[in-house]
Parts: sequence; structure tokens; C-alpha cells
Amino acid sequence: MRSAARAIIIKDGAILTMHRNKFGHEYDILIGGGVDFGENHQQTLQRELREESGVTMQNPRLVFVENAGDIYGMQYVYLCEYVGGEPELNPESDEYAINAMGQNLYQPRWLPLTELPNMAFRSESLKRAILKGASKGWPTDPVDITAM
Repeated sequence: MRSAARAIIIKDGAILTMHRNKFGHEYDILIGGGVDFGENHQQTLQRELREESGVTMQNPRLVFVENAGDIYGMQYVYLCEYVGGEPELNPESDEYAINAMGQNLYQPRWLPLTELPNMAFRSESLKRAILKGASKGWPTDPVDITAM
């Protein structure tokens, strides 16, 4: 079964997301993606952040696990400390090349947490878990949010 790793990075009251406009369907998702052969989750987080945002992090801590369906399988979501960088696609990334074709667009950004409740987000369970963690504190042990 495939798995994915995603990063929760918060800076100045905003969360790092990838805003997607997929053929007119707009939503946000956490930066991250599928674990490549031979990678562990932390390596995947570093690679995906480099490709999709240029933002650097440290001290990833697993906070949520979610069954994300057929494409990604189990999704492991890490709370990470922001180190530096501003969201910008790497010109060598697949996402950058896809943007150049139009209609299926990727835009990394800082999304104010106050706007998150009103945004379309993948997944709704993850959105609720993030909002709860940001307001009431993050879990000390990983929580399975699949059924939330």
C-alpha cells in the first residue's frame, strides 16, 4: 500500500498550503506527497517541501494519520517547525511544469488560519483536526482522523 507524508507548518498565524485550481475546482491541501521507494517520511517531507514550496522545516512530529484512499493510501501528517523560506514552486518540479500548461494549477501560499474554516480543503477531516490542534493544542500521540 502506498503512503504519503504531509507537513503542517504554521508561521505568524498562517498555515502553509498548496492552493489547487484543478480544471476550475479550487481547494487547498497540505504540502506533501507520496513516499518514493527507499525514502522514509522525513525524507519525503524534505523533498516535497523543496519541490513544492522552498520552505524549510525541522523537528517533524507525527500528529495525524488518515486513510487517504487509493491514490495515497495512508497519509502521515507531521507538525513541523518553520525554519525559513517563502512559498514558491521549484522551477524543476513537476508542479511547475504542469502550471506552465495551464488549467491545472499549483500555488503554494500562507493561508491565514482564520480563513481555513471557510476554505475547501482536502480532507475535511484533516481540516477539522488542524483547526482543533491549532486552537486547543496538538496531540502528543498520533491520532487516526480517518473517521472524524
